[in-house]
Amino acid sequence: MNWIVWLIIACEIGFWVFILLGLVMRYVLNKRSLGLLFLAMTPIVDLILLVATSYDLYQGSIATTAHALAAIYIGVSIGFGKSMIRWADERFKYYVTKSGPKPIKLFGMDYAKNYFKGWLRHLLSYIIGASLIGGIYFLINDSERTLAMIQTLGIWSIVLVADLVISLTYFIFPRKQVSG
Repeated sequence: MNWIVWLIIACEIGFWVFILLGLVMRYVLNKRSLGLLFLAMTPIVDLILLVATSYDLYQGSIATTAHALAAIYIGVSIGFGKSMIRWADERFKYYVTKSGPKPIKLFGMDYAKNYFKGWLRHLLSYIIGASLIGGIYFLINDSERTLAMIQTLGIWSIVLVADLVISLTYFIFPRKQVSG
C-alpha cells in the first residue's frame, strides 16, 4: 500500500486523538488551556498531510487515488472540522462527564435545515478538495500522471450531487419522530 494511504490513516487517527485529548484535558482533568491547545492541533495534522503529499508529487510520483484522498481529507477536515469538534464536545460532556445537556435529536424541518447545512459544509469541503486537486493537475501539467486524481474528483462530484438530492428530500419528506 502506498505510504500516502498510511499517512492519511495516521492523520485521521491523529485528528481524533487530538480531539479526545483536548476533551479529556478540558473536562476530566480541568486543564482548559491544555485542552484548547490539543484541539488547536487538529489543523496541524492537515498541514502535515498537505506538505507530505506535495513533496511526494514534487519528487515525481504519479498522482494516485491516495493523493486525491489526501486532498479530500484536507477539504473535509476544513469543511467539517469545527462541527465535528462541536459534535464530539457535546457528546463527551453528556455521556462521559455527565455534565452537559443531552444532545438533541432533530426531526421535521429542523432536521432538514440541519442536514442542508451539512450539505453546505460538504460543498465547502468539495471546493477546497477540488481546488487542491485542480492545483496539482495544473502544476504537474501531465494528464497521464494526474488521471487517478481527476477520476476520483469525478466520483466525488457524483457523491456531492447525491448528497444534495438526499438533503432536498428531507424538505419534501421530513424526518418523523419515532415514538417509543
